[in-house]
Amino acid sequence: MGGARYSRDRQRQSPGGRLAGVRTSWHTVDDGDFFCPGCGGDRSYRRRTGRRRFVLLGVPLLSRGHVAPVLECAACHGHFGTEALDHPTTNRLSVLLRDAVYAIALTVLTAGGCENRATREAAVQTVRDAGYTNCTEDQLLTLLAALTAERDTAADSVSAEIELHEALAPLAPHLASAGRESLLLHGARIALADGPYCTQEREALAAVGRSLQLADADVDRLLTQARTPH
Repeated sequence: MGGARYSRDRQRQSPGGRLAGVRTSWHTVDDGDFFCPGCGGDRSYRRRTGRRRFVLLGVPLLSRGHVAPVLECAACHGHFGTEALDHPTTNRLSVLLRDAVYAIALTVLTAGGCENRATREAAVQTVRDAGYTNCTEDQLLTLLAALTAERDTAADSVSAEIELHEALAPLAPHLASAGRESLLLHGARIALADGPYCTQEREALAAVGRSLQLADADVDRLLTQARTPH
């Protein structure tokens, strides 16, 4: 970090053959990892601020103002707006997906069917496939019992949907429709492991759909699709 670098924005030939122009002096203020729009993958970046100056014969003279901060990719050296940080890295996206599946599994189990062994086994396998390879039935049931103890009123059911939204909302904008639909189908198959959906399971899956920014019609279609034997 630290240091400054000049880049030439434009220059002109002044009378007498002297070079003059405007250059930007860049200063590194931070660094980290991001998903580079230019490279299309996870890369290191430097956050840089710039100041434009009029330069004559290589000597910076008059200030021409500041330049908006940029992210400079360590690999391609491209400059990108700081909004590039809104896109999660590949590693971060994997974590968000894993946590989303976990939250959906717990939501469905809380809604009903947790007494059925087939449902519990379906939930455990789904969570394992998502990345929590060491997940056990006892771990899910322990967490489920704690959640159930906290959510014994109508107001707590509203809190449960808020918590679900907090787990899924950061992920939804970064997934294509097929990816969001796949997450809902994970929950639907857990719910169906012990038979047809009960009312509470349908309501829980509808809440999952809302958090994933799926239309009601798409949620209905997917819940029907999950019931269709392959």
